[in-house]
Amino acid sequence: MRIGITCYPTYGGSGVVATELGMELAVRGHDIHFISYAPPIRMDLANERIHFHEVEVASYPLIDHPPYTLALATKMLEVFESQSLDLLHVHYAIPHSVSALLARSMAAPRRLPFITTLHGTDITLVGANRSYLPITRFSIEQSDGVTTISHYLRQTTLKEFDIKRPIEVIPNFVNCDLYHRSTDSALRAQWAPGGEPILMHLSNFRPVKRLTDVVEIFALVREKMPAKLVLIGDGPDRGAAEFLVRKKCLQRDVHFLGKQDRVYEKLGLADLFLLPSQLESFGLAALEAMSCEVPVIASDVGGIPEVIEDGVDGYLIDPGDVADAARHAIEILSRSDRGRSMGLAARANARKKFCSNDVIPAYERYYKQVLDQSPAHS
Repeated sequence: MRIGITCYPTYGGSGVVATELGMELAVRGHDIHFISYAPPIRMDLANERIHFHEVEVASYPLIDHPPYTLALATKMLEVFESQSLDLLHVHYAIPHSVSALLARSMAAPRRLPFITTLHGTDITLVGANRSYLPITRFSIEQSDGVTTISHYLRQTTLKEFDIKRPIEVIPNFVNCDLYHRSTDSALRAQWAPGGEPILMHLSNFRPVKRLTDVVEIFALVREKMPAKLVLIGDGPDRGAAEFLVRKKCLQRDVHFLGKQDRVYEKLGLADLFLLPSQLESFGLAALEAMSCEVPVIASDVGGIPEVIEDGVDGYLIDPGDVADAARHAIEILSRSDRGRSMGLAARANARKKFCSNDVIPAYERYYKQVLDQSPAHS
């Protein structure tokens, strides 16, 4: 198939999933055309089946905000015509599904079906901003196919938007062959020269991730035992986290790595992963850590309980309960047998339910289903 994929190219779960999906599909013989304003994070242009089409947005003196939605729709149509796309797969309802709807209308009577994958923020934030609710509901209802990344998000979408159409649940995934335990002893020694256990966090450092809670948890752990904290990513809460690290005199024990492309090389060195978010529709970073045999302590919210089994491959805590998180962390890190057994269980559960080898075919089947059912739109 020839598939157009649109996502936000920034450092976040939806962009990562969309990019990884495109690369996995390319390996399986499909031609993938990414359509966005910048190359997505982790995109591999070395694969001859992967192509990037930049959306250029012109500025006009009379318009305060450049019309990206319209420029994106025009580029979608252009790529459809030049590359003979079979379908569009857009990640995030706003504005991508609206642009796809416009592109489909402009392409009529030629057939250009589009699938919308909802990732979470496009639904949970719209629920708080009612001005976007009608257009979001309309674009979801008008999509030729709709998927969500968790059962939690499916139920939230049906409830918040009063959606009547069917929604398919296809979970996030991880390449289990790529994400595995690391043996890079030199890098580990660089972070923890004394052989200290390593705690890790990976995100876009937005407020919903509660990055300062990660530092608070680590500070409580450090009161009881030597340890190191590795923070991967960047975003608006980095400054607050750095200030808290200085305030608690933990500069020697905390490593800010910034944005990283080959995160699997780092995750596989961790002894514990922390994800104390306020809300997660799935928790992709947690799954990636689990595939690397790393137990996870995460908030018991949203779709996370669909990924982590409390007490088996990690622990679930209430958002903001840093004391409970620290207690579990100390238990895991002070007993190597406990940490390793939970890590092995994490890897086993990741392989059982979320490997790309199993999830990507589910997308292929859904693409075929949508193509078989969607008529030409006139």
